[in-house]
Amino acid sequence: MLKVLDRLLDRITMYRLLLYYLIALVVAAIGLSIVGALHFTVASIIESTVIIVIACLVINKILAAIFYNAPTNYESAYITALILVLIITPPNGSTPENITFLLAASGLAMASKYVLTFNKKHIFNPAAIAVVVTALGPMQSASWWVGTTAMLPFVLFGGFLLVRKIHRERMVLIFFGTTLITTILYSFMTGISPVSAVSKTLMTSAMFFLGFVMLTEPLTTPPTLRKRTWYAVLMGILFPPQFHVLSLYSTPELALVAGNIFSFLISPRVKLFPTLTQKVRISPDSVDFVFNPNRTFTYEPGQYMEWTLPHDNRDNRGNRRYFTLASSPTERDVRIGIKFYNNGSSYKDAMLAMTRKTPIVADHISGDFTMPSDQKQKLAFIAGGIGVTPFRSMIKYLDDKHEFRDIILLYSARTRHDFAYTNVFEHARDSLGIQTIYAMTGKDEQPPNSHCRHGRISRKMIKAEVPDYMERVFYLSGTQAMVSTLQDTLKGLGLPNSQIKIDYFSGYA
Repeated sequence: MLKVLDRLLDRITMYRLLLYYLIALVVAAIGLSIVGALHFTVASIIESTVIIVIACLVINKILAAIFYNAPTNYESAYITALILVLIITPPNGSTPENITFLLAASGLAMASKYVLTFNKKHIFNPAAIAVVVTALGPMQSASWWVGTTAMLPFVLFGGFLLVRKIHRERMVLIFFGTTLITTILYSFMTGISPVSAVSKTLMTSAMFFLGFVMLTEPLTTPPTLRKRTWYAVLMGILFPPQFHVLSLYSTPELALVAGNIFSFLISPRVKLFPTLTQKVRISPDSVDFVFNPNRTFTYEPGQYMEWTLPHDNRDNRGNRRYFTLASSPTERDVRIGIKFYNNGSSYKDAMLAMTRKTPIVADHISGDFTMPSDQKQKLAFIAGGIGVTPFRSMIKYLDDKHEFRDIILLYSARTRHDFAYTNVFEHARDSLGIQTIYAMTGKDEQPPNSHCRHGRISRKMIKAEVPDYMERVFYLSGTQAMVSTLQDTLKGLGLPNSQIKIDYFSGYA
């Protein structure tokens, strides 16, 4: 069932899934109000939604023109607006004070993306910092009304889908676990019943919504697994309302803003506005996009960035994608390899139509799919199709640095013409002894040389080409179906999870 679910989730971007999730929560709230399960009127929820969404869209458009003079990202504005709708109590009547509060929160949320930035990258979750400031100023705060018993089933169901999509289960579970543990400890310290405190946290707090939606926001989340673990633990300590510093008691928004500051201090902050210099056909259906970055930056081979490409007539997959950097940190240019399909997405159509003047934004360097610090550790890379991009980055880096590592690459594609970056891999074979085995899956394909094999990468092929496989750490990159199958194959060979690293290519067609 999970594999079927993953295939369905694979067809939609994270941001579009989040947008649909938030819309569904607002619709659910309206339905619950109709049947009397929420203490808000339908009119108040609709009024709040209309005011906040329109305000966020208009203000974001104005600020984008002032600060960047570039097309605005409506998807991001919608997401922030709907989060505000779900955490600010729907107004009981259209009083000037209520409307002013909604407009102020919307304006502050949008402004934080452009003003509270470092290297043109925002520091705080926009919705959280907005309600923090309004609480300090007009003394009107967020109620986080989405965290009610009636809304809980909808929050849990959509939250599970979202976290499953972005593979952040570990971070979210650590946050939930730490929150419950600290809630129990704080209860003993303050004389409150731990059972009552935990029950309240589970049933009527914002823990689940914050964990699923705001804790996982990519742009304010640490880039690596270890740092995300620290981040989740810190948030779990700060979240319970019993936590306080002097007379200042914690709220969900204060906890998140404090966590954002921590994330900012431990994370690289890079936002690039690169210029396209080349489009190189690397296989019949794949293209290398080579960019000249507008500034120098650092990253590790195998990491990825978020690429935002504003374009007209966007389809439901939006204008943002995550692409692994195929380039090495030793290279001046930045490159990403992309596979194209018939009847592909509007995003990829826009990529093919790019020129040197087309604006694109790359930011949020992330990823743990990187080589171990121990250079003596034997490695085995397995790639399918364009999933080979992180290995191009790693092997090019090792070649340029003249750094020897014991590596075997098993690379699968349909025909000999579908293999990309073979010049890099063959040069590394000669200079570093890195062995690349090409597995051709086309039925009529015959191996042209001793480095090619016919058939899919299987248990038999792994044992034949990597006889010391139990001594190696395996890196798997390709489609979700391929990675999942090979993961099971390696486990069947006796490899523990600690020797298997995976990197999914979500296949945004």
